[in-house]
Amino acid sequence: MTQDTARTGLQLRTLVNADGELQLSLTRVPTPIPAANEVLVRVEAAPINPSDLGLLFAGADMTKAEQRGSKREPLVVARVPEAALRGMTARVGHSMPVGNEGAGVVVAAGSSSAAQALLGKTVAVLGGAMYSQYRSVPVEQTLTLPAGATPAEGASCFVNPLTALGMVETMRLESHTALVHTAAASNLGQMLNRICRKDGIPLVNIVRSDDHVALLREMGAAHVCNSSAPTFMADLIEALVATGATLAFDAIGGGKLAGQILAAMEAAILKKQAGPYSRYGSAVHKQVYIYGGLGVGPIELNRNFGMAWGVGGWLVTPFLQKLGAQGTQRLKERVAAELKTTFASNYAGEISLVEALDPARIAVYGKAATGQKYLINPNKDVD
Repeated sequence: MTQDTARTGLQLRTLVNADGELQLSLTRVPTPIPAANEVLVRVEAAPINPSDLGLLFAGADMTKAEQRGSKREPLVVARVPEAALRGMTARVGHSMPVGNEGAGVVVAAGSSSAAQALLGKTVAVLGGAMYSQYRSVPVEQTLTLPAGATPAEGASCFVNPLTALGMVETMRLESHTALVHTAAASNLGQMLNRICRKDGIPLVNIVRSDDHVALLREMGAAHVCNSSAPTFMADLIEALVATGATLAFDAIGGGKLAGQILAAMEAAILKKQAGPYSRYGSAVHKQVYIYGGLGVGPIELNRNFGMAWGVGGWLVTPFLQKLGAQGTQRLKERVAAELKTTFASNYAGEISLVEALDPARIAVYGKAATGQKYLINPNKDVD
């Protein structure tokens, strides 16, 4: 492909109108010409992460979505609830691309030596707008995949792997020695389990079904607690006594779980420590970071865990900025080295951009259910 070739490519867009109508469409955009330190990637795999669904659907009720337009120019519309619409004033009227990460082949490069070195290479990309046939990004936002790795194998190189590694780095930086993780049977949870087993870090996995307990047990997880079981709190306290975990990462957010984790941590600490009673609880700091929003409603804290505690938000991008370029590169190099082992991802299927706008497909991938993660291949079935 030459830089003077006039081309366009398809891109998936999401738009919320002022009247609360969500519109999902495919738009033809000019194929970018890479700047000096950029590369042009022909995107062949991009995962549908929960964070992508949040931007894509804008809180709309997709069970009532309608398909309009034509086969070549599909359009899906749905209604955004008034309550959700009030919180997105800044995006109303703006057509936005979607897709945090993906992978593909470098088909054009800028003039810098670093860019030219990537020509023809298969790379993973973190750059947004990845549900596009072509994406131009700075060299720094790419990760060269190992020889023989496919775009599908490298599509999820950034969000889940760097999030899982970021959790471990946070644990070390804040002087904790073990972790608790919720929604632990997810792709991310399975990665974190493999990291912790490899690095010798005690991990308490919290899931919501017996099937997920069995899945993680088969993977070698030592501590798995089912939050829907009547013995959940007793099981969790026992696991926390065994591991000494005082740091948790919660993907649920809303509801009682964060408070339950803090209460169980406090109970485990008091069970292990002998000493006089204090109305202020133990002096050991207990921390829960909310990094997801799978749960709805407010976070409920019963305040039965003393005074040494914290609940806060955590996102991987600000954490990596804090870690710095050198530290982030160290994590990226580990992801590349263990791409097919520690950081392997499983997908339920691959769909095209057109298929991504099929309400029947949306009903499946929109659930974001454990074991039901999908890839979009923007260059699949393209005329």
